[in-house]
Amino acid sequence: MVVARVRLYWSLPLSILLVCVVFEPACTSRKSNKTEPTPVLSGPANTTYPMPPLNGKSVSDLGWELSDGQHNILSDYKGKVLVLDFYATWCVPCRQSVPHLIELQRRYEKDGLEIVGLNVGGPDDQEKISDFARELGIQYTLALPDDALISLLLSDSNSIPQTFIFDRNGELKKHFIGYGPTSEDEIGRIVESALKSPATQAN
Repeated sequence: MVVARVRLYWSLPLSILLVCVVFEPACTSRKSNKTEPTPVLSGPANTTYPMPPLNGKSVSDLGWELSDGQHNILSDYKGKVLVLDFYATWCVPCRQSVPHLIELQRRYEKDGLEIVGLNVGGPDDQEKISDFARELGIQYTLALPDDALISLLLSDSNSIPQTFIFDRNGELKKHFIGYGPTSEDEIGRIVESALKSPATQAN
């Protein structure tokens, strides 16, 4: 299992997301020198974790901004199975997970699956999203998450990739941290299970 770990900071009033890579226990800023190896952590790690504590908060009204400026929230996807994948373009395990996400979207889009990749690589990384999508042939949605969504969903761990699978009713079915040999089968199994479950009818 390979996991890239990032530490997230917010500075007021601009709420600018800065990212630094953690080589336990120290945190070092990632420079733009292209000759540097991709900063990741190697070693055994758990793949699945429960939902971070919500402390009475709801994720349904939180969301992300698309490249055209449109803002979407989780409740827009009620009736669909939604996969949120937090990534950075420089993160090796994030890149390793992309082909599987592409295949899931291709296979199950007609059944109501929506995948959204959410970049948490920092301001410099946002400029690389288009090239990243083109290089890897990404067809699913790529967007920038709201600070509130990052603060809520990544409150327990700042490692990436992190993948959240929500069912047709907006309920979290599984939360994955990292991407390893068993991740592909497990993510696929949870997605298939969620797609088989119908959405409940609102009263």
